Amino acid sequence: MPTIRSYTGAEIAPYLNAIAALRIAVFRDWPYLYDGDAAYEAQYLQVYRDSWRGVAVLAFDGERIVGASTGLPLIDEMAEIRAAFDGHAVQAQHVFYCGESVLLPEYRGLGVGHRFFDAREAHARALGDFRWTGFCAVEREPGDPRRPPFHRGNEAFWKKRGYTHRPELVAKLPWNEVGRGEREHALSFWLRPLERAR
Repeated sequence: MPTIRSYTGAEIAPYLNAIAALRIAVFRDWPYLYDGDAAYEAQYLQVYRDSWRGVAVLAFDGERIVGASTGLPLIDEMAEIRAAFDGHAVQAQHVFYCGESVLLPEYRGLGVGHRFFDAREAHARALGDFRWTGFCAVEREPGDPRRPPFHRGNEAFWKKRGYTHRPELVAKLPWNEVGRGEREHALSFWLRPLERAR
């Protein structure tokens, strides 16, 4: 079982390269099919280091980082992600954004995903400024021929965690797809009300 440790703000800086490498490796698979770019990753991940309310929850096997999960106030995220909430009743300043969770395949099924969510939700609750936690996931056509035949999505897991799909909240992001070059992608949000700390 990996050891889970959390880091905030500037404490995240020494781990950015490891998080970037995990994102490139894990997101290359379905459904993201991300043809990763180290330079882009370095720029993208700086927002977690620069936000004093940002958090990185890391899974260690010994000294090796085998999983990572990030979060920060949605208002500190890139404009393309925040734009999903323009004109909606749920306001961006009330949402703590759970960025991504990436975990190497051999460590899945051990409960690490739950621990990632527990840690990020606890961090958001401790900050005291948020009514919701949320994340977004890429939308794919059900009949996409690139979908692996035995792929099982995370939707049941997210629902068990108390998240509800909000398909009206959509962010648009471009990235390079494996074998296809840069494409724009739609990512819809899942939200959960954040209960207050007791």
